[in-house]
Amino acid sequence: MPKSSPKITYTTLFADESLHPKFESALRRFRPKLGERHPMFIGGKKVWSDSGEFEHRSPIDTSIVVGKFQVGTKEHARAAIAAAKEGFTAWSSKSWEDRVKVLEKFANLVDQRKFDISVAITYEVGKNRLEALAECWEAVDAVNFYARIMRKEKGYTAKMGQGGPGEHNVVLGKPHGVWPVVSPFNFPFMLASGMALGALITGNSVVLKPTSEAPLTGLMLYEAFADAGVSLGAVNFVTGPGSNFEDEFVSNPDVAGIAFTGSRDVGMRLYRRFHEEQPYPKPIVLEMGSKNPTIVSDKADIDKAVEGTVRAAYGYGGQKCSATSRLYVQEGIRDEFLAALAKSIAKISVGDPRKKDVFMGPIINGAAVQKFAAAVAEAREAGGKVLSGGRVLKGGEMSRGYYVSPTVVAGLPRGQRLLKDELFLPFVVVDGFKTVDEAIAKANATQYGLTAGIFSKDKREVKKFFDGIRFGVTYANRSGGSTTGAWPGAQSFTGWNASGATGRGIGSPHYLLNFLRDQSQTVVS
Repeated sequence: MPKSSPKITYTTLFADESLHPKFESALRRFRPKLGERHPMFIGGKKVWSDSGEFEHRSPIDTSIVVGKFQVGTKEHARAAIAAAKEGFTAWSSKSWEDRVKVLEKFANLVDQRKFDISVAITYEVGKNRLEALAECWEAVDAVNFYARIMRKEKGYTAKMGQGGPGEHNVVLGKPHGVWPVVSPFNFPFMLASGMALGALITGNSVVLKPTSEAPLTGLMLYEAFADAGVSLGAVNFVTGPGSNFEDEFVSNPDVAGIAFTGSRDVGMRLYRRFHEEQPYPKPIVLEMGSKNPTIVSDKADIDKAVEGTVRAAYGYGGQKCSATSRLYVQEGIRDEFLAALAKSIAKISVGDPRKKDVFMGPIINGAAVQKFAAAVAEAREAGGKVLSGGRVLKGGEMSRGYYVSPTVVAGLPRGQRLLKDELFLPFVVVDGFKTVDEAIAKANATQYGLTAGIFSKDKREVKKFFDGIRFGVTYANRSGGSTTGAWPGAQSFTGWNASGATGRGIGSPHYLLNFLRDQSQTVVS
């Protein structure tokens, strides 16, 4: 296990002061690198595209060019898959013990580079420094957790009973082959790392395709894998619009599986196309967001409930698939709770996330700002009342970035779209309830099923919640984040229904099974 400075997680974000000078130093190191050109890597070789480059500008300030990246094409996708197929042979033939050692070296490198990686995350996607650092530590802990699982399971090798005289039987977990890993902007390092880790530690090879909102973070992930000693071609890195890669990823017969985190629309399209266009069934691992509820009972500790809701709803500007976006408050405490919530929201510092004391930075892009403004207007037109926020923020340091205020809306009519559709914004809708049974029914009235939380000091209410809620990641009385903050080895990040495809989540001891298939071996003496 890597030796590191004091660790922070998503529920312990207010870390010791020693982290800040190191982050400031990494900021100074990063600034001269802004605007640099970056290649793709296929089969271990730098690749520059004849189709040109795209600039990625920071949502903090769009005058800042983070870097220039290659516009990859279908031909690059095909070449990367071919390189990964070739690299699969050497990587999968390594013993599971050797693969684990390489990935533990990767974890050490991430730990050593975490301040530089976290600065890149902050510049690319506007995440505050502590959330960016926590993302790096999560990637490290995921390796340590899965290394323990691999050792416990002996590389997923198990002796079996005799089926006949003289038989010696074992069953082994065997890798599938080439996996494109398609990652989102909101956790650009951890989610890409976690999916790639699941594939690589079990012997598969990978084509990393990061979102165009965070290509530099994806490159830093690739470099850490390569520098750790992942076999040549077993990990490849391509950039550019997803539309340039999708056809090849879903139809190329050399693709063995796909790992994707992102929107439901894109995930379901990949799901359908992959099953239709491949010659036989192949695995696809999807995590597709949610519309997550927090329930506040009249038996709740209101201070804890307010803190947990604010952190879950507005951490990283609500741009987490686990973010609270629906809030159900029991009628007897509604006024008291909402008054306390408004006071807490008023204290949220919104601004440049490079600054130490900023909690909420920009949202990701101009399209997200337009979506926010449209949602606020729609809420008002539907008869809702904006209790907090509802403003696009301009002027001063926010004049060239994408900043909005943390928002709470109440009074929407039942069934209104904003109560059902995921917005991926710092936008929370409030509804009431009379009984906990009613709250659970309202919380379950969605096609999604990722995260859900309750605040109640009544153990019977908590049990009723856990028994009745149809979500994969559930919490009770969690002030560190009522629906957010899952950690490898502590919580399995598992989406049900429209939130996921396998029911085996990252951070779970079962996650690696997504990337393996059984082979039964019988020897007769």
